[in-house]
Amino acid sequence: MFFNKRLLLLKNNQKVSEKPTSNYKIDNLDKRILTNLMDDGRQSYTEIGKKLFCSSGTVHVRMKKMEKEGVVEKQQLKVNYKKLGYDITAFLGIYLTNSSMYEQVANDLRKVKEMVGLHYTTGTYSMFAKIICKDTDHLMDVLHKKIQTIDGIQRTETLISLKENIDRSLELG
Repeated sequence: MFFNKRLLLLKNNQKVSEKPTSNYKIDNLDKRILTNLMDDGRQSYTEIGKKLFCSSGTVHVRMKKMEKEGVVEKQQLKVNYKKLGYDITAFLGIYLTNSSMYEQVANDLRKVKEMVGLHYTTGTYSMFAKIICKDTDHLMDVLHKKIQTIDGIQRTETLISLKENIDRSLELG
């Protein structure tokens, strides 16, 4: 396995972004470490090391390298929103008045706290979003007062999820 140095881009002496200078290659052990953490992110590196017959230090070093190279971007907690009173998951097909307004609209949509996902798409919609609301009244309020008032959004189509049957990480092969 090899790791190349990263190119640090600066603008006015401020860090703008880090980009790998070449593609990062992961091996089978890296994939097995990632699979274990994607299955249960609460596992300690010691537990993973025991399962994979390597030291916790090896797991730690591999994870740090994968984080540095951008393979692992973030770790987050999965919350059951229904237990917190958020009963509606909805998907929005968003039509833009002009496709060149995507960045501006995306920036405005980031301010909508109920929005948990946003994709720029091909096909019928310009953008496809996922929002989580407490109930249908809350959903209507979010649509009418927060989303459909954004400059550049022509109209939206809403699909309410009745049940989620699959929620998993990609199986690494």
